[in-house]
Amino acid sequence: MMKTIFYSKALLGAAALTFSMASCSDQFLQDMKNYDNTSSEIYDYYSGADGRINDLYYWCQPNIQGASGARLWQFPSMGLQDDHSQSTEEYSGFGCFVDPQKDLNTVSGTDQAPEYFQGTSPYGLNANAWGRIRNINDAINGIENGALSQDEKDELLGQAYFLRAWCYYYLVRYYGGVPIVTTVLDASSSSAMPRSTTKACIDFICEDLDKAATMLRKRTLENRWSGSDYGRVTTGTALALKGRVLLLWASPLFNRDNDPQRWQNAYDFMTKAKPDIDACGYGLANEDAPGVNGSGWANMFLGLSGNPEGVWVSLYNRNVPDLAPDYQRNNTWEQQIRPANTLGNTGKTPSAMIVDLFPMKDGKRPSSYNSYTKLDASSIQYDPEHPYLDRDPRFYRTFAFPGEYWRFQGDPNTTTGTTSNPYKGEEYILWNYVWYNDPAKYNDPASGDAYGADNLLGSVHGMYIRKFSDDLDVNSTPNYDFHTEGKSVGFRCCQTSTMEIRYAEVLLNLAEAACMTGNMPEAVTYLQRIRKRAGYPSDNNYGLPANISGDQAACMSAILYERQIEFAYEGKRFEDMRRWLLFDGGANFESIGARKLTGWGGNTCTWLGVTPMNGQRRDNMEFRLQDEYNYTDGTSGRTWAPTSTDPAERDASNPDPIIKRMTRAERDAYAVDLSETLVTSPLDDQLEKLTEFYDQYLVRKTVKGDGYDSNNTQLVIDFKPRYYILGLTQSAQANNPTMEQTVGWEDYSRGGAPGTFDPLAE
Repeated sequence: MMKTIFYSKALLGAAALTFSMASCSDQFLQDMKNYDNTSSEIYDYYSGADGRINDLYYWCQPNIQGASGARLWQFPSMGLQDDHSQSTEEYSGFGCFVDPQKDLNTVSGTDQAPEYFQGTSPYGLNANAWGRIRNINDAINGIENGALSQDEKDELLGQAYFLRAWCYYYLVRYYGGVPIVTTVLDASSSSAMPRSTTKACIDFICEDLDKAATMLRKRTLENRWSGSDYGRVTTGTALALKGRVLLLWASPLFNRDNDPQRWQNAYDFMTKAKPDIDACGYGLANEDAPGVNGSGWANMFLGLSGNPEGVWVSLYNRNVPDLAPDYQRNNTWEQQIRPANTLGNTGKTPSAMIVDLFPMKDGKRPSSYNSYTKLDASSIQYDPEHPYLDRDPRFYRTFAFPGEYWRFQGDPNTTTGTTSNPYKGEEYILWNYVWYNDPAKYNDPASGDAYGADNLLGSVHGMYIRKFSDDLDVNSTPNYDFHTEGKSVGFRCCQTSTMEIRYAEVLLNLAEAACMTGNMPEAVTYLQRIRKRAGYPSDNNYGLPANISGDQAACMSAILYERQIEFAYEGKRFEDMRRWLLFDGGANFESIGARKLTGWGGNTCTWLGVTPMNGQRRDNMEFRLQDEYNYTDGTSGRTWAPTSTDPAERDASNPDPIIKRMTRAERDAYAVDLSETLVTSPLDDQLEKLTEFYDQYLVRKTVKGDGYDSNNTQLVIDFKPRYYILGLTQSAQANNPTMEQTVGWEDYSRGGAPGTFDPLAE
C-alpha cells in the first residue's frame, strides 16, 4: 500500500455523519455520530457498529453534489458537465480526455492525467480511495470479531463487503489491476503492495459481492429495508453490481480476443441472479403504465421510498441550506437545469449532436444520423429546423425547447431585484429564443451577444436539459422547496433521489450478455420491455429493427443505442464508450505497446456500424428570431435592459404593423403542454401548431460548442489509445515505487521509461 496513505485521520464535521435519506428519515440522519476514530469496543454493540457502517455509506455512496470536476476521483459521473460527460455526445466543450490540444501524461504538472487512484482532498483519510478501503477493512475486522449476534453481523458485514467491492470496482474500471488489501495496514514503507492482476481484482470484487448477497439475503429478501433504512444495499444490489462487473470483464476494453467464456459467465450469472433481484422488490417502474407523452418514464425518476426502479439509490433531503440541522444534503440537479428566469442556476445545454441523434417516434434512428448504420433508418424525415417533431417519447422528457410548458411551484418575482420574470411557476412556458443587434452576428457561431426572450437576456441556452425534472406533471407537491426566505435559491432544497443502478440497467446488462452469447431473441425481449415503458406501442416490434433477432452486430448496436437514449445524462455513456472502444474502435492499441484488439474484426466501431467519436466535433444550437425581427440599430455590446421589448412582441411600445408581431397571449397559445393531467389535445397536433410559430418567427442557428485553435480553425475530438486504461500519476508512483506503471504511460519511478504493467494479463 502507498506509504503515505495513513498519516492521519481528519475529524469529520457534523455534516459528514452518514449517508442521507429522504425527508421521512431525517431523524436517522440526526441521530448519527462520528465513528471515524473508534476503538474495538464499538463493534460489540449494534448501534455503534451500525453507526460505523453509516459513516462508510456517507463516504462511499455516489453523491450528485460531488460527482463533477475534481471530485470524480471519489464519486462516479452522474450526468453533470464533467470531464466524462464532456467526452461524449451529451455536452460540447472538450473534457480533458478528448481535447486535441492536450496530451495527458503522468510525470509532469502540465496536462497530468486525472488522479482516480488515490484522490486528493482536504477532507482527510476518508476522502482518499485507500483510506475508505482501510476503514471498511477496519469495520469488517471489528464486526467479525465483535460480540454481536450472527444475524446482526451478517446484516452489517453484508453492507461493508458491498461497499468494499464498490470501491474496488471504481478503481479497477479505470486502472485494471490494483493492490488488493484486506487488512488494516500501518503507514510504513513495509505496507507497500504491488498491483494484482485485473483478473485477480475482478475475482476479488465478485467474491465480496457474493458474500454481501449471501449475508443480506435474510434481511432483504425476508424482511426488506423500510422506513429510515430505505436506501441501504440489498442482496439484489450486490447481484446487480456483480453483473455489471462481469460485463466489464467481458467487454472489449479487457477482452481484446473476444473470449466467449467471459460472455457466457456473465450471461449465466445474470440469468440466475435476476429472480433474486426481482424478489428484493426491484422492477421496471411504470412498465404497464407508460402514461401520456412519456410521463410514466419521467415520473419514475421522482420516486423516493419504495421506487422499484432504484436498485442502488442515493437519497437527499429538503433541509434548508446553511441553517440547522447541519445534516442538510440536497440534490442540486433541479436548481442547475432550471432557467435563470425561474431562479434556477441558468440551466444546462445539450449538444446539438445528441439532440439530433435521438430516435424518431417510430423508434428508428434519424436517416440524417450517420451512425448505428446497421440499424434501420427511420422513414420519417428528420427536420433539424423543428427537432421536436416526431421524436421518441423520451426526447420530450430529456430536453426542453422554445415553446413548451415547464411548470414549477413558486414565484420567481418574490425576491428583491427579480420583478421582471414573466411567469409564476404553474404558468411557466419556456420561450428561450434569442435575437441580435448586429446583422454580422446573426449567423456567426462564435458570437455570444444574443439577447434571450422573457428576461433571460444573456443567461439563455438554445436548448435545455430537462431530464429528472419535477415539473408538476403529476405531483401536486414537488420534491423541492422553491424559495427560502431571504435567499434566491429556487429549487435548491430538493430531495429527488438519484440511481447509480436502476432496474433498466439490470435488463440491458442481461440483454448485452444474451446478445453476445448468441441469444439475440432473448435480448430483444428486454429491449421491448424498455421501449414499452418509454411509451412505444407493441405493434411494429416496439419500434425495434426486425433484423436484430438474427444479426449479432445489429443487436449489440441496438442495445448500445438504447442505452445511450435511456441513460442520457446519467453518467453511463462515457463508460459504455470506453467498454466498447467507441472513440477509435480499438484499432490503435499497438501504437502504445498495448495488446492488440483481435476480436470483432479488429475494430468494434466497424463491427457495430458506429461512427468513431474521434474526428468529430459537437456544436450547440439555438433558435433566433428571423432577420426581419432582429434589431439593427447599430448599438453594440450587451446593453439590453430587462424592460426592453421583445422584437417579436406587439405592445404599446412596439406596435410596428409592417411585420407580424404578436402579443404575449397570442404567443403563449402556441405552447406545447406535456402534462398528463392538463393536456387537451394530442402531442402531434400541439407540435404542428408550434411549428407554425417557428416557421413565422424562428430559424435554427449553429452555436460554437467545441473549441477553435489560435487560427480560428475548428478542432475535433482526439481520444488517445492509452486513455482507455489510465496510468498512475506521479504522486501515486512516488508514494509506492514498487508498483508498475500501466503499459502506454510514463513510469515516474523509473525515469519516465514506458510502463510494464499489462492490465489484460491474467
